[in-house]
Amino acid sequence: MPVYLLDKRISFPDPNNSNEEGIVAVGGDLSTERLLLAYSMGIFPWYSDESPIIWWSPDPRTLLFPDELKLSKSLLSKINKNIFQVKFDTNFANVIENCANIPRKDQNDTWITQEMKEAYIKLHKKGYCHSVETYFNNKLVGGLYGVSLGKAFFGESMFHLKTDASKVALYFLVKKLKKWNFDFIDVQQETDHLKSLGAKIIDRKKFLFLLKKSNQSPTKKGKWSNGII
Repeated sequence: MPVYLLDKRISFPDPNNSNEEGIVAVGGDLSTERLLLAYSMGIFPWYSDESPIIWWSPDPRTLLFPDELKLSKSLLSKINKNIFQVKFDTNFANVIENCANIPRKDQNDTWITQEMKEAYIKLHKKGYCHSVETYFNNKLVGGLYGVSLGKAFFGESMFHLKTDASKVALYFLVKKLKKWNFDFIDVQQETDHLKSLGAKIIDRKKFLFLLKKSNQSPTKKGKWSNGII
């Protein structure tokens, strides 16, 4: 199936019409309006500096349902001992910078380009993109960021400089999302690490059905408080 080439119009083709790899379209821009439309349709950008913007909606999809997060006893012990301090939306730019710079297994470069950093920082300032940060001795040592729409959270990337720091951030994110009755965290693609945390693989049609339902709820827009409310 041919890949759709975007123009200046803020629109996307039906994600069910993606190619076998899950590519929905190529081109366009990373404007706030286009990104919000993409996420509302189950589409996200993923590309490198050497390529045009590529928009994806893979099949199957990997989701983490808040009630199904799995954590080891040793990690829960760390959480209960308050070894890390956790904050929301206080250091977004540094979180995304660390996510871009931390070396990944089997990856020679980052998919978080400078263009993407700027776009997601803008999305953060608009109140749609959020960070969870973990600190040790007042130093940022881990965290994650993602997009929130309706009752869905789209996890984009996470990093750690100290063992379990990103998992602690995920724990507190899930705790907040459970209080707000969020439906799921979209983690996009399957990895052994995410499966060990309880993520499940579902087909795209089911994911898009769940997403459509989630989109009917208002978005928790704006800066998220540090208290788990």
